[in-house]
Amino acid sequence: MFFHWSYLLLIPGMILVFWAQQRVQNTYRKYSEIPSRMGMTGAEVAKMILDRMGVYDVSIEPVAGELTDHYDPSAKAVRLSEVVYGSSSLAAAAVAAHECGHVLQDVKGYVPMNVRAALVPAVNLGANFGPLLIMGGLFLGALGGVFIKIGIALFAAVIVFHLVTLPVEFDASSRALRLIDELGILQGEENQGARKVLNAAAFTYVATALYALLQLVQYILIALGQRD
Repeated sequence: MFFHWSYLLLIPGMILVFWAQQRVQNTYRKYSEIPSRMGMTGAEVAKMILDRMGVYDVSIEPVAGELTDHYDPSAKAVRLSEVVYGSSSLAAAAVAAHECGHVLQDVKGYVPMNVRAALVPAVNLGANFGPLLIMGGLFLGALGGVFIKIGIALFAAVIVFHLVTLPVEFDASSRALRLIDELGILQGEENQGARKVLNAAAFTYVATALYALLQLVQYILIALGQRD
């Protein structure tokens, strides 16, 4: 069996994820063309925030690509895409501040962030082998039901990861918006532009989580059909 009617459930999720990705790209590009009044580059924004917060053991590094910005807690490094690193746009300030929000989460021992990090091995296992076990179980008759259930259990870790990611990302954005306002990095209506950039980015995580939930529902329906 190569097709199950439950695959149709994934179509709305795929559309939502695609729309969210287009939204964040369009919003990012719009505000990447608007320079901030202070004229601080993304790297300068990150350094100012970390210095003001008393964090001196985290490096700020450029990384290739677009929207590849991230904080690596194992290396104690904020990695900003080259465009963000050297740009003085509203989008660059927002993204740089967001990654510093993750640094502050790390410094303060923000529990959801620690939970997400602990889930990474289980997520890799579930994402790689969960669907394989489920699909493979379809061809094994009665014995296949066992593999399908194991696959669903493994994939459940992916769902938990996505759900935990939501508060982590929203909290980092909240910290970022507060800091760029309090430190005067952005002023007045500039803050609204930064908010739109971060809100668009946050919605991609919501869309991805919903898509993963639809996948889980699909796998459960496949398991129920196999049992029948």
